[in-house]
Amino acid sequence: MNHKAGFVNIIGNPNVGKSTLMNAFVGEKLSIITSKAQTTRHRILGIVNGSDFQMVLSDTPGIIKPAYQLQESMMGFVKSAFEDADVLIYMVEIGEKDLKDEAFFNKITNSKIPVLLLLNKIDKSDQGQLEEQVQTWTKKVPNAEIYPVSALQGFNVKEIFSRILELLPESPAFYPKDQLTDKPERFFINETIREKILMHYKKEIPYAVEVDTEEFFEEEEIIRIRSVIMVERETQKGIIIGHKGSALKRVGVQARKDLEAFFGKQIHIELYVKVNKNWRSNQNQLKRFGYNN
Repeated sequence: MNHKAGFVNIIGNPNVGKSTLMNAFVGEKLSIITSKAQTTRHRILGIVNGSDFQMVLSDTPGIIKPAYQLQESMMGFVKSAFEDADVLIYMVEIGEKDLKDEAFFNKITNSKIPVLLLLNKIDKSDQGQLEEQVQTWTKKVPNAEIYPVSALQGFNVKEIFSRILELLPESPAFYPKDQLTDKPERFFINETIREKILMHYKKEIPYAVEVDTEEFFEEEEIIRIRSVIMVERETQKGIIIGHKGSALKRVGVQARKDLEAFFGKQIHIELYVKVNKNWRSNQNQLKRFGYNN
């Protein structure tokens, strides 16, 4: 039997369900998910292996018009997703009208590779609205196959997975068959902590934060972690820590629970907060955090 392998890249506006879809395909929580836009900052690969296939899924940041250097780097990850895709998934949600960048939208409508347009969150619509949306997107993206889907509820997810398999080219595997992602363990620690910050802090605070895991010691029954939460200003540091450290402690407790489930081991985690002024506009800092390739 011939082996299939290829890159399946997921793009779309912020908060349409890209990360939820990839996690559903992979069967693991690789991408963090919150109700806030710009939750995903990196391009994250999730690898699904079968005896005769390897599907390399790619979750990307939501498409925005960049306002500072970090966002420029995030859109660079989206651009790269167009360049190596074998199948492109364009994800929209019910009620959405356009992609927030015309140049990216033109790339989709002129794509020479298969495009699957997934109309997500259909559990929040009725039949009439769904039919109207299908008609609208059929006109806007005539080169796409359109599928209604609920990534959160799992509706049509298996069917779309099967269709992607049909579209994959014949190829040997790109990664070892036991590999789940291209990211190291520390990346998932950083992202888990950042997810809790996105969930519990408001306004600008979550967007001014980056996490750096400085120590990761794995013993037989426990993993010891030391992570630093970077902020841009002293006032943000005080908000992250909270009264007598209560806010920071909540982040640590919730992150520890998720990480114990992810690693299947007891976790001891220490969190610290440091000011790293204007890191989002500093090329050297962005490179350090993996935003500039």
